[in-house]
Amino acid sequence: MRIAVLGLGFMGSTHLKAIKNIPGAELTAVVSDVPEKLTGDLSSIQGNLGGPGVKFDFADVRKYRDYRDALRDKDIEAVDICLPTHLHAPVALEALRAGKHVLVEKPIALTGAEADTLIAEARENDRILMAAQVLRFFPAYLPMIERVKYGVLGPVRSALFRRRCAAPTWSAWLTQPACSGGGVFDLLIHDVDMAVHLFGPPTAVSATGHEDLPKGIDVITAHLHYPNRDVVITGGWHHPKTYPFSMEFSVVCEGGTIDYSSLGRPTTLYRADGEEVLAQPEKDGYQAEIEYFIDCVAHRRQPRICPPEESALSVKLAVLLREARTRNGEIVPCSL
Repeated sequence: MRIAVLGLGFMGSTHLKAIKNIPGAELTAVVSDVPEKLTGDLSSIQGNLGGPGVKFDFADVRKYRDYRDALRDKDIEAVDICLPTHLHAPVALEALRAGKHVLVEKPIALTGAEADTLIAEARENDRILMAAQVLRFFPAYLPMIERVKYGVLGPVRSALFRRRCAAPTWSAWLTQPACSGGGVFDLLIHDVDMAVHLFGPPTAVSATGHEDLPKGIDVITAHLHYPNRDVVITGGWHHPKTYPFSMEFSVVCEGGTIDYSSLGRPTTLYRADGEEVLAQPEKDGYQAEIEYFIDCVAHRRQPRICPPEESALSVKLAVLLREARTRNGEIVPCSL
């Protein structure tokens, strides 16, 4: 499949690394309004997952300064949108209207209305639309998803998802709520989406926290209220530069607890009779999600692992949690 990557920041670089390893994926074009990046030198790129930047060989790749030129390129079958968040929905909409299949980095949009518009447009144009909610493909999370979503360990009684990092200093747009949605929205959309994937929408939510973006603080502790269980999503930005990135979960089921932390605890199942480190796929999650998108396009099959309707629901729920934080713990009905 001939694909163009729109945006050559941290996520664009990450997706390019993955595409190199996917049979059948042909990188046809790249888009950036920064001329230096179109040379293939992305060695200065930074992100909260760390790791050195990379230099790519773009000798045989079409290079565009304006994404609209890529959308007009009839050789391109699909676009992989890795632009700043406020551009996700409008560029995806133009791409769908141009007849392209669309993989768009998380979140799919900044508002539920924008996400719903994209879904309707994809249906109207018979195109594949998928948000890159990578946790659904992430090796450390897959053993938990398989056991929790399908009830292998019995009913879930409690779940905690936590994600923390320093406030970003590498991209100014991330610190502008109108562009990124803010730190809590941009970062914890992963965990909100995981809750939606596993449990669906809650009946109500409540949240506390604090936002002071000039100081690099944007934190939340949110409760998603379901019948017979409480799900907690917590974390955010903890001052600029030095605070380390981490992600973790702990899911308590009647038949055992599954726990993971990126800071050194592998995905482990704890039962009354002992513990077991759970096997997980070796394939990189970014590669797995892009492969899945390409397979959906090849077979004209709507994404079942990561349907855009759930991605839209995740955006709506994340917006509601951010609003609930301003009510300082008040329980807010959820009727998404």
